[in-house]
Order: sequence, then C-alpha cells, then structure tokens
Amino acid sequence: MTSRERVFRALEFRSPDRAPRDLWPLPYVWMFRRDEHDKYYSEFPGDIGYAAGGLGKGDKVRGVPNRKGLYVDEWGCPFLAYEEGVIGEVKDPPLADWSALTGLRAPWEILKNADWSNAHKSVEENLASTNPKFLFGGTTLRPFERMQFLRGSENLFMDLAYDTAEVRKLRDIVHEFHLAELEQVCKLPVDGISYMDDWGSQTSLLISPDLWRSFFKPLYRQYCDMIHAAGKKIFFHSDGNIRAIYGDLVELGINAINSQLFVMDIEELGRTFRGKITFWGEIDRQWVLPFGTTEDVRRAVGRVRRALDGGNGGVFAHCEWGVTVPLENIQTVMRSWLDPIESLP
Repeated sequence: MTSRERVFRALEFRSPDRAPRDLWPLPYVWMFRRDEHDKYYSEFPGDIGYAAGGLGKGDKVRGVPNRKGLYVDEWGCPFLAYEEGVIGEVKDPPLADWSALTGLRAPWEILKNADWSNAHKSVEENLASTNPKFLFGGTTLRPFERMQFLRGSENLFMDLAYDTAEVRKLRDIVHEFHLAELEQVCKLPVDGISYMDDWGSQTSLLISPDLWRSFFKPLYRQYCDMIHAAGKKIFFHSDGNIRAIYGDLVELGINAINSQLFVMDIEELGRTFRGKITFWGEIDRQWVLPFGTTEDVRRAVGRVRRALDGGNGGVFAHCEWGVTVPLENIQTVMRSWLDPIESLP
C-alpha cells in the first residue's frame, strides 16, 4: 500500500494497513536540531507532503520569518520574535485605529505574481515515484487570525461584540482575498487542501458558538464547497478547546480535523464523531511530549487510539515536535501507533 493510498483509505474509513504518519516539526527543530530531525525521518518517513510553492512575494514583506527580530508579512503585519525558530507575535497591529481601514489593501500581488509550475512539477514527480505521498495544497486561509493580526486580538473581540460596520468590512476584505487565493490552489492537481484558524482557549471557544455560526461559518462553507467542488479532501487545524463547533465542522464536510484533543474529552469526541470525520492528531504537546516519560507518551497514544481508532481508519499518527520536546518522545509516539492497542498502557 502506498502512502497516498493509505491516507485516502484512512479518510474514507476503508481500513488502511496502518494509521498514516504526519509530523509537524516547529521551525526551530529543522533549523537547529537537524541531525535529530533527519534521524527521525529515516526511521519514520511521512505519508503526507506539500506541493512546493507558488505564491509570489508580497510588496510589504520585510525580514525573515521564524528568526529573532522583526518580520513583516504580506499584509503588513509586524511579527516580533524574541527567540529563534518561532513566528513571534504582532505587537503593533496595522489597524489598531480604524482610520487606517480605508487604506488597507490585500496583497493581491502575491496572486498576480504566483507561479505554480514548481507545484505541478512536484505533483508529477510524486505520482511517478514508487511510493507516492498524499499531497496537500497549502493556503494562507485563516480569516479569524488574519483579522486579529490586522486589528489586534483585544480590539477584534470588542468589535465582534459590538458588531461594527468596520469589522464586517474587514472580514469581507480578508474573505474576498481568501476566495481568490483558494480559486488558484483548487486548480492544482493535489489530493487535499488545508486551512486553519485557532478558535479555542484552554477551556472553551474564544467567541460564542452562536457568533461563530453567524459571522464566520458562512465563510467556511464557501471554502469547503469550493474545495469539494474541485474534488479535493479538506484538512482543517485549530488550537484550543473547539468542542462547541466540532459538529459544525463535520457538517461543513471537513474530512480531517487537527485539534488539541487533550484539552477536550477525548472519549466523548470518539463516541460522538468516530466514523464521521478523521482525527488528524494529536498528542498532548503542553505536558506529555515536552515533560513526560516515554511511558507517559505510550499511555497518551493508548488513550487516543482506544477512544478514536475503530480499526477501519479515521485516525492519523500525528504530533507536533516543539522546541523542547526530546526526539525519544517523538519516536515513541510513532512506535506506539504501530503496536497492538492491547499492548499499550
């Protein structure tokens, strides 16, 4: 079974030979722990890949992402990082004062100057290989987070509460750009398309579920309809406790969700949604992976598998490799997904 076949079988509940593997190393790992990074992949090659590049460079971009110091992205949002290997935070949002909204311009040049030839080439080379992977087309779609980067989180939460005309205009500017970007990505001969937004705190959604459904869900519906119309699978990521909208994401037709399982009731998620959506990870990256023993890691994987793995697909062997997480714990995650469930603590 090839990696590509394995992922499709997992997404469609057609009994893959094992759970597909997918690891997210933070930039710090491949920048400063390259030997460990390469050692891991020599033992556990992944089943998922990305079609290489395409978007043009933004006129506002300055600096280098994931390096200490200031990086300004294509929308003009300044990310300040105090350490290497992380993206940093926006401390001085461009729309802190609404008077700047009239001058806001989406980075249309990155679409106008896009060159998808390398992406097409990577797809062709992948399909011609002896073990083709399932390939994503990545996107910059993250409307809620983009609005925070532009306006500032505290300001945006107040704007949403008061339902101002300005916040609706900002949403529409961001959404119009995302639709145009997605139209280009949907033309790539990839298997799936991913997008994201971080919706949850440690205990709940960051805004009320009703507000999410009225203000943001219609955007998501358009994204999902466009992706499915192009014949692609949909992958979505959100940090935090998003239990309140899990059912909505399933209803929208998202095929796989990457979420922080360990801030929710994993067993309840399994009882409610197993067989309806693929759980694209993860293992607790707040406590178990950075601070736990290998036995703690095995126990965490065992809990996930018992709750979500029905034996016919619908799960991925996935985790995030953070700055302080030891290689041994990452290796243990993937080995534990190969072990019989009954052997796990």
